[in-house]
Amino acid sequence: MGPEPVRVWAIVLAAGQATRYGSDTPKQYEHLGGQRVLDWSIDAARRTCDGVVLVVAEAFAGAPEPGVDAVVVGGATRSASVRSGLRVVPDDAEIVVVHDAARPLAGAALFDTVIGRVAAGADGAVPGIPLTDTVKRVDDRGRVRETLDRAELVTVQTPQAFRAGVLREAHRGEPEATDDAALVEELGSTVVVVPGDPRNLKITFADDLRIAALHLT
Repeated sequence: MGPEPVRVWAIVLAAGQATRYGSDTPKQYEHLGGQRVLDWSIDAARRTCDGVVLVVAEAFAGAPEPGVDAVVVGGATRSASVRSGLRVVPDDAEIVVVHDAARPLAGAALFDTVIGRVAAGADGAVPGIPLTDTVKRVDDRGRVRETLDRAELVTVQTPQAFRAGVLREAHRGEPEATDDAALVEELGSTVVVVPGDPRNLKITFADDLRIAALHLT
């Protein structure tokens, strides 16, 4: 007999207000390639995980979502929304994947990659893209203080996978961060970077949706 399969659950975050998108319809509910933006993220999570929790804004809490195992209302911040999702992830889940619904092009292969690195021993795994532009640190007056070594820098995407116990511990005390990897790093835990996908853009502005549609053709 082989080893027992690892129990993996996903939290798909779709509670954002999308204030920069410029539409009355939240970006995650816009249509892309015949389905909603968030459906692409749900589909990828469903293909790679044992269970899926969808975190939504209160206005969408009553909408039917047959593609997921649970729907919960998010909090006032991204971190609070993750904690809302974590509360309903079963205790026997060994790996938790957190993904932004506004990244519809992540694909199942990227989910599998980050899950695989955690299953192999890392506390967390995140997709990263090397920088090609020169990056400078500036002060509040716009004056350059430092030119950073871009060889040591990546931009980070979701999905991000973590050992479930580590992620729960990272959220103890209700800390805030722009992604979950930052909270896990604060514990001194090991987070590794895997190759990200340049097509895995985050829908932030209306033009991003048009670009995503081009990638589907």
